Amino acid sequence: MASVGERLSRARERAFIGREEELGCFGQALAGDPQAPFAFYVYGPGGIGKSTLVRCLADRARAAGRLLVELDGRFVSRDPAEFERAAGPFLDVPGTVLFVDSFEHCQWLESWLRQRFLPRAADDTLVVLAGRLAPQPQWTSDPAWAEILHVSEIGPFSEEQARRLLEAAQIRPELRERMLQFAGGNPLALSLAAAAGSAGWGGEEAWSPSADVLRTLLAGLIGEVPTAAHRRALEVVAQAHVTSEELLGAVLPEEDAHLLFGWLRELPFMESTARGLYPHDAARETLAADLRWRAPHAFTAVRQRLAEEYLRLLREGTEERASFISDELFYLFRELGSRARRGRWTPEEEVHERRLQPDDIEVVLRMAEETEGPASVDLVRYWLERQPQGFGVFRSVSTGETVAFTGRLVLPAPPDPQDLATDPVVAAAWEYTAATAPVSPGEHIAMTRFSIYPDRYQVPSRVIDLSNSRAQGEAARARSRAHGFVIYQDADAWAERLKGVMHDTGARPRVGEHSYGLFCNDWRQVPVEAWMRHLITATAVPAPSGPSGFSRTAFDQAVREALPHWRDAGAFAVCALMRTRLAADFADPVEELRALLRRAVDDLASDPRGVRAREALTAGYFSGAPTQEAAARRLGLPYGTYRRHLRQGLDLLCEALWERELQGPR
Repeated sequence: MASVGERLSRARERAFIGREEELGCFGQALAGDPQAPFAFYVYGPGGIGKSTLVRCLADRARAAGRLLVELDGRFVSRDPAEFERAAGPFLDVPGTVLFVDSFEHCQWLESWLRQRFLPRAADDTLVVLAGRLAPQPQWTSDPAWAEILHVSEIGPFSEEQARRLLEAAQIRPELRERMLQFAGGNPLALSLAAAAGSAGWGGEEAWSPSADVLRTLLAGLIGEVPTAAHRRALEVVAQAHVTSEELLGAVLPEEDAHLLFGWLRELPFMESTARGLYPHDAARETLAADLRWRAPHAFTAVRQRLAEEYLRLLREGTEERASFISDELFYLFRELGSRARRGRWTPEEEVHERRLQPDDIEVVLRMAEETEGPASVDLVRYWLERQPQGFGVFRSVSTGETVAFTGRLVLPAPPDPQDLATDPVVAAAWEYTAATAPVSPGEHIAMTRFSIYPDRYQVPSRVIDLSNSRAQGEAARARSRAHGFVIYQDADAWAERLKGVMHDTGARPRVGEHSYGLFCNDWRQVPVEAWMRHLITATAVPAPSGPSGFSRTAFDQAVREALPHWRDAGAFAVCALMRTRLAADFADPVEELRALLRRAVDDLASDPRGVRAREALTAGYFSGAPTQEAAARRLGLPYGTYRRHLRQGLDLLCEALWERELQGPR
């Protein structure tokens, strides 16, 4: 009996329509024809059928007994070395076929693939690249590549092919003409129309394929979603880069994530990967626009929950996952308009970061002298000796050349007098904190001290994007971090770019011939979670108001951040909650505030609403459970149910403690 995979492959083969030229040429290559191409480059707009063609080619290669390496450009690392590891068999195992779908998401690899990777392929291998963008002209202008490369621009179906698709979908004959007028030859529009069937086809639609067509098709296909929970699930997949069942359950803890995930998986515009689900790009754009229009507040609330879950994963997850989670987090902000946030960069501007190695030092010093002068070089040398682990270099993905470096410092309180005497920028940062919100012993400040990219010196760039992303991810994971600083030479321009994102300290220290601006977040006053919330809602981040000026939002965040440190007296001692009015009159602030927290949690059980909430808080923070998942198991509860009780408990606890804060601790 055939396996499920074989049966699926056969079903796809029977349903496949058109693309005869591509199939024929690939078939010749599989058969070992010496005149057949080695590489196939398929491109065309979203929804035109590239991924369907790639799946068909992969099925044929598998049926021919070839080893397959299948990569999705959405999840390809910026580091060519990571790509090489993922595609390893292509270099080592004869006959391997490499497929890279959604290539536009890793287009920065194109030059490297052509010049460095593909020429090292094992014998009898083949490669298929499929994306939205046409290949670089260097592929076809090089006579050697032109001889072994087959380029196909995928276009719409012919009328005859479109009719065959609708016939295969068993669409009633009287509807076929209208659907053909509606969708033209666009395969995605045709497939969605066929999936929608006769629902909603009462008018005389006769539009060409466009965003309006897809929006109408999606509305007809989804119709009235079964429940409000299903609509929330759509809001999650429309915004998250990729949605796993675990993520869905964390963002919608009160719902049946397994049921919702299964429903999402069956939607015809949804794609599946090893990491979860994502909508087709064209479908995502129209789905997100429609949901945002229908319920903007709910849409923003889901985005906030996603951000908070990513931040939780950053804090509690492994170091290895931090980079991936950071990318998922900042994908949420891809559409937000601030010029300080991530932009769209050309393939030539794509870079990847790695830790600084000893043989990078001379290049780094040369870059510092070229952009900032000899005084800055001396400071780079100083910090390389003090904190070499904070330095990273950026390499161009296309050329492999080292093009930039950054230096991020972690500076514990009290400041080292030698640091203050050596580096005027670091001295200015400590002077600012002392005057506005002093850093207590046990706390620290962090600083992106150097960000040097000679070709795009301190202007918005991919280097600055990636450096900021990493710095913000580190801030989410850090314990006892008081302030985070970034340093830019063109202070006026960056003050405008960072307006509403970071606070301009007003400090302008000089190093050699140049002055620098210092921009700051006080993570105690505006914690990372609150800062993310401000970004999501596109409101200005409030400037710090001093160590005792707690708003209700900052107070609630201080409670939430103190609870995970309750069992560690040393970490608890530097929590923001220690600076609230609650602890003002305690003789032993750490122990008495810890006792107050424990009593406040126990007191929740006096209200019937708070019994389950108390149990969740106790298991999560006082019992020694290493993770929230472990706390849920300890209580014998499903994780989603536990999270619901925990959320309610945190809300009740913050409310009770806020009343004490207003009235005084006694």
